[in-house]
Amino acid sequence: MAEARIRRGGTARLTRTTGARGSSRGRGRSVKRRSWVDRLLDLLPFSEDTLQRMASWAIVGIVMAALVGIAMLLGLPAMAGQKASELAAGAGFEVEKVEVRGVERMDELPIYNIALGQVNRSMLALDLPKVRAEMLNLGWVKDARISRRLPDTLVVDIVERDPVAVWQHDGQLHLIDVQGVVLQSVSASAMPDLPLVVGPNANRQTAGLNKLMENAPALKPMLAGATWVGNRRWDLRFQSGETLSLPEGDKPSATALVNFARMDGVNRLLGRGIVKFDMRDPDRFVLRLPQGQGQGTGGSADKAGESADAPAKAEEG
Repeated sequence: MAEARIRRGGTARLTRTTGARGSSRGRGRSVKRRSWVDRLLDLLPFSEDTLQRMASWAIVGIVMAALVGIAMLLGLPAMAGQKASELAAGAGFEVEKVEVRGVERMDELPIYNIALGQVNRSMLALDLPKVRAEMLNLGWVKDARISRRLPDTLVVDIVERDPVAVWQHDGQLHLIDVQGVVLQSVSASAMPDLPLVVGPNANRQTAGLNKLMENAPALKPMLAGATWVGNRRWDLRFQSGETLSLPEGDKPSATALVNFARMDGVNRLLGRGIVKFDMRDPDRFVLRLPQGQGQGTGGSADKAGESADAPAKAEEG
């Protein structure tokens, strides 16, 4: 307790003892200096209550994420999805019908087998990308679009490949498209009216053959087949029975074919009993004639050679 003293000879006044001064210094030392964390919090545009709520929600989010992770580890979502699929199938939402569109040539049975052969046929759990991928493995299918039509129908829209030739290889005949994709096997007795390409990898050259024949559109309807020789050049066979041997390379073969088409237009080379035309050498035009007819057709061969601006040579085959 502070003591008061009365000084003689003057006005009485109260003074505090040293204890009071010590107490004052004690209060001065009790003021804490603010940390950098407090100053940083003061800069945030949030009140202390808002920060507390945000921290609470963060804790709740962490707990929920942990619970979801535990559930995934235990396989609970998969179990729930499987149960939902079973319930949907039990309620009639299961693939029972398949509607196929766009099919003109191919057999539809493989499409039905894929659509109805899925392990889980529930309309909710059916893996449409997987079904589409399996259908794209069918030779005839160029593209496919799969969709659901509730409650129980799967709709399949097919884009078919167009057959352009028959490929003969290793004694087998296969229908192929312009990219050489094998569509299906065919028998010799049921061959379609399409050109026959012969030789290893000849199917992969079909697009190049079509491009080559575009240089001579008048000859294209007369083409009966083509043989890919030595994996580098074509021998063309026409419906009238003749064979035309072309040189290697896209440009030389196209030039030779154009020259042959011009000569045929002037001299009617096709259909005259000539066995083979050989244009592999750009400086010579060789005609192979049937045995015993070399003398009778030699003049025509020379004339044809003159129209091609290259010397002609007739050979007996």
